Parts: sequence; C-alpha cells; structure tokens
Amino acid sequence: MVNLAVDINGYTLKNPVMTASGTFGFGEEYEDFIDIDALGGIVVKGTTREHREGNPYPRMAETPSGMLNAVGLQNKGVEHFASNIYPRIKHYDTGIFVNVSGSTIEDYVATAERINELDHIPGIELNISCPNVKEGGMSFGVHCPSAIAVTEAVRKVYKKHMMVKLSPNVTDVTEIAKGVEGAGADSVSLINTLLGMAIDAEKRKPLLSTITGGLSGPAVKPVALRMVWQVYNAVKVPVIGMGGIMNATDAIEFMLAGATAIQVGTGNFVDPTMTIKILDGIKDYMERHKINDVNELIGGMHV
Repeated sequence: MVNLAVDINGYTLKNPVMTASGTFGFGEEYEDFIDIDALGGIVVKGTTREHREGNPYPRMAETPSGMLNAVGLQNKGVEHFASNIYPRIKHYDTGIFVNVSGSTIEDYVATAERINELDHIPGIELNISCPNVKEGGMSFGVHCPSAIAVTEAVRKVYKKHMMVKLSPNVTDVTEIAKGVEGAGADSVSLINTLLGMAIDAEKRKPLLSTITGGLSGPAVKPVALRMVWQVYNAVKVPVIGMGGIMNATDAIEFMLAGATAIQVGTGNFVDPTMTIKILDGIKDYMERHKINDVNELIGGMHV
C-alpha cells in the first residue's frame, strides 16, 4: 500500500491532489462527477468581504493551449459564504481552503477573521495575485512590501493554515515568496494566471471586456514549473504548484520540481473527472517505479 499523504507545514492532506480556486466552485458543483472526499483538498471560489458583481461580459476567451478569464472575483461575500455555503460543504472529508481576496488590507483582515470562526475550514489561500480586479488583488502581490504587509496583517487574526498565492507577473518571484514566508505564510501556492490578452481581428476589438485577463492552461506550464522550482529552492515552507496541469505526468513534474501538492484548475473545465484521473495516475506511476511514499517525489528532479 503506497503512502499518498503529504504534510503542508502541520496540516496533512490525504493525497497531493487539490483543486484550484475559481475552477471548482464550492465543490458541490462537481458532486455528480467525482467523490469530493477522495481529493487531498479543494480551494473554493474567491471570497471577499462584500458582494462583488465581477467584471462585465464577455469575460472568458479561449486561446491556443489555454484560456483567458476576467471574471473579477464575482461572489456574494464572506457572510453569505459562512451562512449559506459553508453549512452545505462542511461535511466534506477533505481539506477545504477558502480563497480570500480584497481591495484593501482591511478587507483581507475582515474576511479572514470571519473564516477563522468556521471550524471545518482548516485554512485559507490568501489571494494577493489576481490580475482581474482594478483595486487590490495582484497590486498587493507584485510588490514585496505590500505582499508582506497584507500577509502580516492577516497572520495576526488568522490562526489556522495560511497559504499565500503568488503572482507570476513579477521580476523575481523568489523575493515575494521569501517576503511572505517571513511574514508568517505557512505555505505558498503558485502560479496564479499570467496577464494576457486576445483580439478579434475581424471586429478589431479585444475579446474581453477588460481588454486584458488571466491566462491559464497548458500554455503556462513551463513558466509555472520554472517558478515552482525557483521558489522551492528559495523558501523552507511547502510549495503548492499549479499552472497547466492536465494529467498525472504534469502533476508529477511539478512535484519533482519541488511541489508538495498540486492544484488542478483549467483542466476541470476540460474534464470534470480530471482530478481523480490524476490521482489514479500518480498511484500508477508510484507502482511502476516502485515508490512507496509520494513524498519521495518532492524535489526529486535530478540535475
């Protein structure tokens, strides 16, 4: 029997397969396709202090080997989540993480404080890297002082696992990673989407209402792998890797580059059973290579 459990700084995931925020709803949307309890963890939809309508349509566009999105953190606010969504999903036997975002540091703090009260939520993913909002989001995550400031402020009020989601739209991702590690992050997740755009040549108009949006999918995987490897070699906290993971081989590559766990995002839109297929593929890889403990894969790339 192989061991699939991984430890992310004091919190144990039953296996390294997680879902990425914004691509898996609150989990219940996928109950008809997979057993949610089989996953290592889920990161639920981005949650903010107040209700947000998100950006105007159109806000999604297909691109070669990927997709652009500019949803803009549409959600009904943290109180709605706590009162209406949480009671419906708290029974899941998997790690439930809430993606927390905001326009100001005070927003992040208030949202995290409310989530901290929910017993069956073991952690948050502090989203300082969303490229699809005009205020907050990525603006915090692309500058080291602001990334540190928001992480420190949330750390003071949030008592459980705090994962910080990093932006790839920076000059040196390791500088930000080391900054938030020093500010109290229990782990870091990366990468969020790359800033991109698409144009309809016939209409001579951008395909997104916001002109630019976040690029995800297989197109970003080489960049994501590089950044995961760089951050793994720069910090001591666990790294959760994501960016174009579409099969078990992709997931294993991220673990070999240093990821303790991985998140599946865009792949969930392509195949709603992809997470389970990836989990089964990891088990098959371990059996074929006679690996008894999945932790042997972490940082196991030979150079």
